[in-house]
Amino acid sequence: MSSPCRDNFRITGYRFGEGAKTLAIVGAMRGDEVQQQYICAQVVNRLAAIEQNGGIAKGNSILVIPSCNPFSMNVSRRFWAMDNTDINRMFPGYDEGETTQRIAAAVFAVLNGFEYGIQLASYYVPGDFIPHVRIIKTGYEDVETARLFGMRYVTTYQPRPFDTTLFNYNWQLWNTKAFSIYAGKTSQVDLTAGTETVDAILRMMSRTGIVTTSLVGAAYESIVLDESALQHVKARHAGILLRLVNAGNRVHPGQSLAHIIHPYNGQVLNDVKAMDEGMVFFAHNRPVVLQNALLFKIHTI
Repeated sequence: MSSPCRDNFRITGYRFGEGAKTLAIVGAMRGDEVQQQYICAQVVNRLAAIEQNGGIAKGNSILVIPSCNPFSMNVSRRFWAMDNTDINRMFPGYDEGETTQRIAAAVFAVLNGFEYGIQLASYYVPGDFIPHVRIIKTGYEDVETARLFGMRYVTTYQPRPFDTTLFNYNWQLWNTKAFSIYAGKTSQVDLTAGTETVDAILRMMSRTGIVTTSLVGAAYESIVLDESALQHVKARHAGILLRLVNAGNRVHPGQSLAHIIHPYNGQVLNDVKAMDEGMVFFAHNRPVVLQNALLFKIHTI
């Protein structure tokens, strides 16, 4: 698209192999998804080497789009800089609509028809995750293929009415086996989680016969978990959050997970404690929180 300032708006994709539309991988749709774009860039780098060595199976084509929203990333805005709308909630798009609807329509036209789809996604609450595969329950979800990534968790969740405009939801409805991967962080690069995620993507490609290279990295026997089973821990007060545990930590009943500090006098307003034995699946990472904000998701054991 033409732009009133700076350069024109372009979305860049990298194609590997040739033949059937086998796998598409999509990175940042929001301007703060740095980890997601970084992982896609690493996948492009690895696939270039695999293709050069003849490692892509005959008859398979792969498309990788590192970023669908370079404008917002350039100006450090999570959503579309002009009107604060979210491209990820504009699908399947409308080619005569608002700007983000037209972007969604153009992206979806290219990505429709792939057998498999991977989206590097981020959560609506700022925080850190155990890297995992997430699937929306549409009636077309494919849990068994999700386990081929070899990540620690595969989670499923029931979509709410406003989730029906998500990219991943519509991708599934149009007959792509679509998966979202949450790669630990969003606005920061986490090298360990990034490497784990790249290895998981290549492992899935190897196990499904898309590439002929051997399995990559150490794999988990994935735990399949419905997100409704995760225990939510919320803030009882607003204030400054001092987090005492991280995503992936084991916690015990009565253990302090975080302190919420009064922003003026330094008193502890809320000593946030674990209620049960479990694993920290998600941990809020912003320094200031509001009352009733989601602080942690715990996989109880």
